[in-house]
Amino acid sequence: HVPFSDITYDVVDCKEHRMLNLEAAKKCICLLKNKDNILPLDKKELKTVGVIGPNANNRRALVGNYEGTASEYVTVLEGIQEYLGDDVRVMYSEGCHLCKDRVSGLATANDRIAEARAVAKASDVVIACFGLDPSLEGEEGDEGNEFASGDKPNINLPGIQSEVLRTIYETGTPIILVLLSGSALAVTWEDEHFPAIIQGWYPGAQGGRAIADILFGEANPEGKLPVTFYRTSEELPEFTDYSMEGRTYRYMKNKPLYPFGYGLSYTEFSLHNVKLSTQKVTPDGVEVTADVTNIGQMDGTQTVLVYVKAEREGTPNPQLKGIAKAALKKGETKTVHITLPEEAFGLCDDDGVKRVHQGSYTIYIGEKAAGTVVKD
Repeated sequence: HVPFSDITYDVVDCKEHRMLNLEAAKKCICLLKNKDNILPLDKKELKTVGVIGPNANNRRALVGNYEGTASEYVTVLEGIQEYLGDDVRVMYSEGCHLCKDRVSGLATANDRIAEARAVAKASDVVIACFGLDPSLEGEEGDEGNEFASGDKPNINLPGIQSEVLRTIYETGTPIILVLLSGSALAVTWEDEHFPAIIQGWYPGAQGGRAIADILFGEANPEGKLPVTFYRTSEELPEFTDYSMEGRTYRYMKNKPLYPFGYGLSYTEFSLHNVKLSTQKVTPDGVEVTADVTNIGQMDGTQTVLVYVKAEREGTPNPQLKGIAKAALKKGETKTVHITLPEEAFGLCDDDGVKRVHQGSYTIYIGEKAAGTVVKD
């Protein structure tokens, strides 16, 4: 018997829960690219918005694995339609199947390409919703084992998604790429050609509203990547190689497409007055303090990340050891405090025992070196 057993079912999926879903989704969404501040979009400047892609109206791409049943699901298409109302026309094309070469079984390959091209040409801006859903990644969760039984053969966009994206790019209409997936995707070409990219993950039943709020500036993105986005599948070690070398932000040597901890905002922040409480690692750890200022033109939240690097041969890259969030009004400054316990400087040996070895350690706050401490 646990406290949760006393919660009656009428509480499940109540209004407060749906609002929490919406708020959590907004906080998790990551802005990966925003060339020339094309985002947020201003609906007053738009007459027609095109929404294209297999995840645009895909409810399954909202919820991931191990989910219950919500009373309402708001897809990206529905969220945009609801937000724009009758003020802006919204045109839609599925574009393609998520992983097959056609949407209709009896059609020829790429059977939605003419429709997608027409929508793109007729629109002032295109919201392209591509990526994965839980049928393509999970624990043998695929429909009929048609797509690698829940594993991914590579980290590319599956099926003909890339082909469709290249086709609508050729229309010349600005394209905002919204990726829905539970894992990293190699979207190197898309990063080179599209002005804005959003990683929406599987944002929950209210995800379409959250993404619409981000797209149109009702919310400011604050998410940071919890994984590394690689440039290609080929740069990764073989799947059968169980060593960590070349994998994750802790051991990779190549330049990532988007690094671990990366995420943009519609405003700008400065980090200054960084201080360490001590130059020696003590049993009480080390406290890092810094002033964070919102120097942009919009209220926003900055997530401050603190990393530790053991300065000796054979150790991992700087590892994340502390996080602090600062919600800041335009022009506001706050001081963040992050305590690194002594164990934050430890590394596991070959026997799996974590030890804090003698030597020097560099502490980084964001991408900036905060200073070096020593363990005697």
